[in-house]
Amino acid sequence: MIQFGTGGWRAIIADEFTKSNIRLLTAGLCRLMEKEGHAGAEICVGYDRRFLSKESAQWVCEVLAGNGFRPYVINRSSPTPLIMYMVKERGCPYGMAVTASHNPAIYNGIKLFTAGGRDAEADVTGRVEAEANALALTGAEVRSMDYAQALAAGLVTEDNPANEYIDSILSAVDVDAIKKARLRIALDPMYGVSQTCLSMILMTCRCDLEIIHDRHDTLFGGKLPAPNEDTMGPLASVVLDRYRCDLGIATDGDADRLGVIDSRGQFVHPNKLLVLLYYYLVKYRGWQGPCVRNNSTTHLLDRVAEGLGQQCYEVPVGFKYVSAKMAETGAIIGGESSGGLAVKGHIAGKDGIYAAALLVEMLAVTGKKLAELYDEICAQYGEPHCAEADFTMTPQRKEQLKKRLFQDMECPDFPEEVDRISREDGCKVYFRDGSWVICRFSGTEPLLRMAAEAGSKAQAEACIQTWRRFLAL
Repeated sequence: MIQFGTGGWRAIIADEFTKSNIRLLTAGLCRLMEKEGHAGAEICVGYDRRFLSKESAQWVCEVLAGNGFRPYVINRSSPTPLIMYMVKERGCPYGMAVTASHNPAIYNGIKLFTAGGRDAEADVTGRVEAEANALALTGAEVRSMDYAQALAAGLVTEDNPANEYIDSILSAVDVDAIKKARLRIALDPMYGVSQTCLSMILMTCRCDLEIIHDRHDTLFGGKLPAPNEDTMGPLASVVLDRYRCDLGIATDGDADRLGVIDSRGQFVHPNKLLVLLYYYLVKYRGWQGPCVRNNSTTHLLDRVAEGLGQQCYEVPVGFKYVSAKMAETGAIIGGESSGGLAVKGHIAGKDGIYAAALLVEMLAVTGKKLAELYDEICAQYGEPHCAEADFTMTPQRKEQLKKRLFQDMECPDFPEEVDRISREDGCKVYFRDGSWVICRFSGTEPLLRMAAEAGSKAQAEACIQTWRRFLAL
């Protein structure tokens, strides 16, 4: 059965990620689009560098063409933000990206986008699930047309619109300021799809680049293609030991997430990046507007927003919720603690390439290092301390804990005074002193995730340990 998570449909290759399931999901989308009045519409399709991604994109197109739709195919492995950008620019009602983003190499999947290039919301993916699974239960035939025949007949359009996307980012950043700064940048695409677009943008801005891990490797060098503290050691070495760079930038497998190493070779948590960019946009660029974060992201953003006369909104995990709240409130930036960022005026979703370009502009315009800017913020609004932990879950263990947390409503006793508890997405405990801790199941991986923020590292870690003891992890 097809089941979407917080970041699309993802499954292990040759287990549930199969040709038949890809065709089934696409047929379900076709049925939904016909019901919505989109019969015959152009649908943007793209793919990343994972094993079977290109072939899977063609299987998607075969079903679309067989059902009377017109696939517009980006015929190079491409960043997910580029695909979202083209959905918006071409006015497509839907778009599809074959990718499993930052998941291990044994996974692949499909992300679904709606009009304007937004991540499909839960009600949309739920309807696609229902249509696809209904087809599976009835055993109905999935209509399709051979890809080569559809291309020859003009029913499929192949294109490489990378230049349009690159130009859109260059027009949105201060290229002259970056040129004058003459920055040296280390770049790690993590064997993914950002290298061409991001290197072109930075070289146009006359940055001096050092690039690692840029070849096509479907195994991602044997590592997780996620830009986090555990995976960015090689980039830190380039920044600090070999080239003395001003900044190190990494993107995940499909380039919608960003990871950063500062000039000291230190990993910069995405919590800090979101705060830094919001502060920069309001304080230095003069933008006005609220911001959005998910429930596992730093509350320092709330204090910065309040101090700047703005408001911060909290939403569940899943960038579709961030995008929706940004559209609702007119927010100028939205983000999450896993490294996804969106900025008003670009696409309504995560874009690690645009976020990286904006970060480089921030260094050029302010003339300050990342650490200096963050210290400037903490001096005004206080410095938070975070702790995180992940635990692998079997299906049986997950169901046991879900019953305890969301049916029996269990929660540990904390020494801090509790203000309130939210179970909107996971179980988040808010304390009266402003600290918090959350325990929630990942929507993309078989993990139980915990995060906490407090006035000291010890207090944040103690909150995590309280949950661990309570759940016997």
